[in-house]
Amino acid sequence: MSRVSGVLAIMLAGALLLSLLLGSVDLPLSRVLAALAGQGPAGDRLVVWQIRLPRALAAAMVGAALGMSGAALQGLLRNPLAEPGILGVSATAALFATFVLYFGLATAGPLVLPLAAVGGALLATMVVAAAAIVTRSVVTLILIGVGLSSFSAAVMALLMNLAPNPFSLADMVNWMLGTVDNRSLADLAFAAPFMALGAAILMVSRRGLAALALGDEAAEGLGLDLGRQRLCVILGAGLATGAAVALAGAIGFVGIVAPHLVRPFLRYDPARLLVPSALLGAVMLVIADIGVRVLPTDAELKLGVVASLFGAPVFVWIAARRRLA
Repeated sequence: MSRVSGVLAIMLAGALLLSLLLGSVDLPLSRVLAALAGQGPAGDRLVVWQIRLPRALAAAMVGAALGMSGAALQGLLRNPLAEPGILGVSATAALFATFVLYFGLATAGPLVLPLAAVGGALLATMVVAAAAIVTRSVVTLILIGVGLSSFSAAVMALLMNLAPNPFSLADMVNWMLGTVDNRSLADLAFAAPFMALGAAILMVSRRGLAALALGDEAAEGLGLDLGRQRLCVILGAGLATGAAVALAGAIGFVGIVAPHLVRPFLRYDPARLLVPSALLGAVMLVIADIGVRVLPTDAELKLGVVASLFGAPVFVWIAARRRLA
């Protein structure tokens, strides 16, 4: 794992540096390094510290949260097609954010929108966590997640249909498409504790994922508390995913693709998959955001759209390999 993680960490550092260099106006390495050191022209420092660095870090944080959450849920459900959205956490977080935008509550303060998204994620997490305590069926957890996602999507569609003006509709659509544009270091500081807490819970419960790979009965024979294991994974994934949605809106497929790509290099061990999946998810979203900024389009594409354009074909490929109908 250390070798794979080391390579991915180097790739992430390179992607972050590239993100600082490239944009609507490219900056040479010397000017970027000078700006990071607080030197050079004021315009360079503004671009690097206020625009490009927060945006690159936001993409990396969101990708890492989604990648690690996807790996944990795939280990819990023993299904490579599982991802954070399967439990309804992403959709519920997006619903609460859309609700705030619809009623214009976001103007009350800069933290209202992210707090609403995290609140929605925590609510969905509490529902699924409660189900995880009282049921032993993984299928039941999936069905509850599908139900939450379907209900949230229906309510979001209703809110967009009843949008009071084109500006509210545009805000809701932008949130649904996912973006890290115009993020500040303060936004990152708000989301970071939730992501860190979720990641810590997942890391603590990683050994249980290795036992679950042997099956529920074998895991219980090894002394694993299945209810506690499910609760920890769901809670950790819910916190990390909710913070990711609060920071960037709805972004899909990263949680599926990142664990699948690194799994062959780790002997398919779920316990060793969390950190490499987080690193690869971060690399994927940082590179995707670079593409969003440098593509010669009249209007900037949304990060969630680009992630889906590349992630959806990979998802179909994974499903086809499993011979799913």
